[in-house]
Amino acid sequence: MTPTHFTRFAAIDWSGAKGARHPGIALAVCATGDAAPVLVDPPRGVWSRTDILHWLHAQAREPLLVGFDFSFAAPFVERGAYLPGETAATDPRALWAYVDRNSADPDLGAASFLEARRGQHFYLGAADGAKARFMHYRRCEAHFNANGGGKPSTVYDAIGAAQVAKASFAGMRLLHHLDPAIPVWPIDAPPRDGACVVEIYTTIAARAAGLRKGLSKLRDGAALDVALAQVGSAPHTPLDRYTDHATDAILTAAWLRTHARRDDFWHPAAMTDQIARTEGWTFGVT
Repeated sequence: MTPTHFTRFAAIDWSGAKGARHPGIALAVCATGDAAPVLVDPPRGVWSRTDILHWLHAQAREPLLVGFDFSFAAPFVERGAYLPGETAATDPRALWAYVDRNSADPDLGAASFLEARRGQHFYLGAADGAKARFMHYRRCEAHFNANGGGKPSTVYDAIGAAQVAKASFAGMRLLHHLDPAIPVWPIDAPPRDGACVVEIYTTIAARAAGLRKGLSKLRDGAALDVALAQVGSAPHTPLDRYTDHATDAILTAAWLRTHARRDDFWHPAAMTDQIARTEGWTFGVT
């Protein structure tokens, strides 16, 4: 089933940083039509991950499609386990619960989870050995790369500007605490009403807006409006300050609205039932 009931669309630029307030989190929302997405003000000046969790719970019955830019699970199909030799979890919810139980960090953080397993499951630097032995990918990541999407990231690589590990495992804690209030696609079937959470990759929205590889960050209002026009959006209300996080969220929310009813996004040919059930998939990878 391809859902058609969504009338609001949100994109969340996420953060796995340590601490309890995160300038790297931005939330943008738009409605059906072409009005540009607007940033949602955090309740206490700067977003925390817990604030985002509370915001999502309040939206659970709304016809809202929410995109998060982190990986919803670790690779499973390739090796038959998320954390080989450590946990017998065979579905994302069991993994989320395991990560949550074993993370002492404040504000749904997971840095300590990775640090306690460096060299075993996660690469955090040269002391952990050859980086190549940590490079395991979900099937959607491998498929995206094979079809010209660019170099894939893995949740086992926790070093460097492009790493997604800390954000993804912190996100798994959020999904654990959100469950079962909002369905999480494709682990859950698309709902007929209410909200739904999907995994997004902001680079896909950037490419749809005509931004070239390596030049996908928007740092001024004029460039943002040009990109928004490419995904069917009217110009935005000027911001007090332009950051990559804010512009990524605004552009991706508009892109999500434009493509929310695409059958091939909800039913990608390369996504088998096993992949959906164990690893999830990134909305927009076909």
